Amino acid sequence: MTATPPLPRTQDLSEGSLGMALLHIERGDLAAARSSLTQAVADGVSAGGNASLFHGAPALEFVLNCAGRVGRDVRDAVDRVVEARLAAAHRRQASGVLPRLAEFDLIRGLAGLGALLLTRGETSPRLKKVLAYLVSLARPVRVEGRQVPGWWSTAGPADELMPGGHGNNGVAHGIAGVSAALSLAVRHGIQVPGQHEAIEVFARWLDVYGCRYWITCDQLSAPQPPRPGPARPSWCYGQVGIARTQHLAALALHDPARRLAAEDTIAHTLADPAPLGRITDASLCHGWAGLVTVARAVADDSPTPDRFTPLIEDLNKRLAADLDRLTKPGLMEGRTGARLALDGTNTTRWTRALLIT
Repeated sequence: MTATPPLPRTQDLSEGSLGMALLHIERGDLAAARSSLTQAVADGVSAGGNASLFHGAPALEFVLNCAGRVGRDVRDAVDRVVEARLAAAHRRQASGVLPRLAEFDLIRGLAGLGALLLTRGETSPRLKKVLAYLVSLARPVRVEGRQVPGWWSTAGPADELMPGGHGNNGVAHGIAGVSAALSLAVRHGIQVPGQHEAIEVFARWLDVYGCRYWITCDQLSAPQPPRPGPARPSWCYGQVGIARTQHLAALALHDPARRLAAEDTIAHTLADPAPLGRITDASLCHGWAGLVTVARAVADDSPTPDRFTPLIEDLNKRLAADLDRLTKPGLMEGRTGARLALDGTNTTRWTRALLIT
């Protein structure tokens, strides 16, 4: 018996038709983009509890915004999603229960929805409410007599149980994404009370703990911070993605020492064969495409962009060599995202979905 291939997640920005539409829009192929968008919305678009920057109505708005074609009906649906997610987050905070990552992260949560609202180019009360919620995560909480960060979670990225809880550091699922969203809002001239202080809290945490994908209860209470472990230097969780977060924090806080430290980290990491040897594919999420896209963003914001030119050229060669080995077609783990990165353009500002610009 021949196995039936899984159906594509059509309204999914990560691996579905919505993500594929981004490539066509960036390349100016609106006919192909229209075909992908038609496929994406053929069975409806979610505005329910699973809607996020990477799924459903918010993902659709992001893609349509890249094409300059967002309608009021889509925005209204997204506004309802944002209000519902904020209300749920406030209820959770009032109950004293720790959050799940999906409440606040980039891929599924309010950091991603805040990033989407920033693409609208306007300051709305709804955006400020999202930023105020993200700021609130910088305040520690007490659980069972123990003080932990406000983003401490007992559930991991796949909602698996994490005994004692953990502090997730990634851009995709952790506090680095929250910090990046707040820093980018500052660069857009949009601020709420406590925003600078929250960015500083997150930046100091990542100074100490950002060398790990996440921090456990035992590591948090240890007398010495953890040592860096062998890990991919990827966008989603790794050193390069987190360093760009620290770079954005430095730019928001006008901190030249932190900016230089972040640039040095990225430059040294991308020139070191040991961490690069842990990259195994060409994807945006955890491969060459993500690294070169981050490197370009850092170079664009650096007073010494030329130091990144040979690194970007090297990453482009690695990306081109590995691209055809990707088995998935989509944006984050597949050929669509790798091709966008290899093209090297950002006319539609599609990189905003990664919280690096």
